Amino acid sequence: TVVIRQTVFRLPPSDDSHPLMLYVFAKCPSLISPLFVCQGSDSELKGEKDGASDSEAKVDSGVPEVPVPADDTPVVLNKALSGLSSRWKNWWIRGILTLAMISFFFLIIYLGPMVLMMIVLIVQIKCFQEIITIGYNVYHSYHLPWFRTLSWYFLLCVNYFFYGETVTDYFFTLVQREEPLRILSKYHRFISFALYLTGFCMFVLSLVKKHYRLQFYMFGWTHVTLLIVVTQSHLIIHNLFEGMIWFIVPISCVICNDIMAYMFGFFFGRTPLIKLSPKKTWEGFIGGLFSTIVFGIMFSYLMAGYRYFVCPVEFNNDSNRFQVDCEPSELFQLQDYILPGVLQSFTGWSTVRLYPFQIHSIALSSFASIVGPFGGFFASGFKRAFKIKDFANTIPGHGGIMDRFDCQYLMATFVNVYIASFIRGPNPSKVIQQLLALRVDQQLHIFNSLKAHLTEKGLLPALEGAAA
Repeated sequence: TVVIRQTVFRLPPSDDSHPLMLYVFAKCPSLISPLFVCQGSDSELKGEKDGASDSEAKVDSGVPEVPVPADDTPVVLNKALSGLSSRWKNWWIRGILTLAMISFFFLIIYLGPMVLMMIVLIVQIKCFQEIITIGYNVYHSYHLPWFRTLSWYFLLCVNYFFYGETVTDYFFTLVQREEPLRILSKYHRFISFALYLTGFCMFVLSLVKKHYRLQFYMFGWTHVTLLIVVTQSHLIIHNLFEGMIWFIVPISCVICNDIMAYMFGFFFGRTPLIKLSPKKTWEGFIGGLFSTIVFGIMFSYLMAGYRYFVCPVEFNNDSNRFQVDCEPSELFQLQDYILPGVLQSFTGWSTVRLYPFQIHSIALSSFASIVGPFGGFFASGFKRAFKIKDFANTIPGHGGIMDRFDCQYLMATFVNVYIASFIRGPNPSKVIQQLLALRVDQQLHIFNSLKAHLTEKGLLPALEGAAA
């Protein structure tokens, strides 16, 4: 059975090459839309004739196009750049807004780690809203029950879980000091699971006949968005607690690569790089790579000399404030490195004085330049799938917040894995915090075990002698 513009054509069920079908597809393909083509039994047609609603009559195939958002470029900029070609107009708009965003970035760095964490949370919520809005615009005509409500509820649940874990890890003494916080910390994972389970049951109860497939599409859409946005935002905050340099340098490398790749591609771009992004060129890709590595080395040298940037962000229980004061580790102390023979003959230097972090910055810069852009390519493929230019029009000339953070989230994951694999060692302060949370008998048991171990190793007498 084929339904074309509310006209029912009955075809022989065993003949797939019926002349009417062939004629319709060959001569009038525009008449058949995925929303108005169905094959089924007479009972299904009877349901339509009995007055089923339009939304229930729609089949879960086909993806409506997302409406193209209007141009939100400020009127002042449009008037000032009205005489330029669209290419140069876009250049100036992107340039002016980029400088504004960089200035804002330095401002929030100056305001300290707490403000940085709040900005990360705000950006996360905005990115989630942009992606969920695309899904809503695609499927809004189906009137899926509770779609937006459940999406935001799951965002709340996942944030409660991740931020609760962070508070327990980095604010342990504060949590143990307050009885309500101690209870919430002790049962945090159970509470998180109960909250998620409530949302899961709400989703099951919201399932509607003939919308099952679409509703499961959107359930998966929401969870993949949470995985991409919330999980990686949580990793950004973990990087921040290792020291603001691990937050600032990777983000700056991605920004530098984006700017330099755009500039090299704008002036010298000739060779297309990837079909997903026709404007990306090999010239921009290579120019951005070398520029970002040089920038990463120089910027790391500038930041590694300040304790404010290199010290781990810790919470001071006495002042109830964050502090970033410590004795810098070897990673942030200048050392002499012997240059290879080729570089010695080229530069005339036998050694060079660098911070070890600058060596690590080469790895960060290389990832930001080589692998980081694939986050942007992934986002480009997503936008092409729904025939949209940008995720939103939040930033004129740049698109939405997600358009600026598609590479940043991938970079944050790499930095977190890099720190865990090559940088971070055992943290004595966290071990002590956990010991202090134990019962007295458990603390005594650990003390006696540790004392016996040190005595066996021959270290305890030496320590006692030094103390005397």
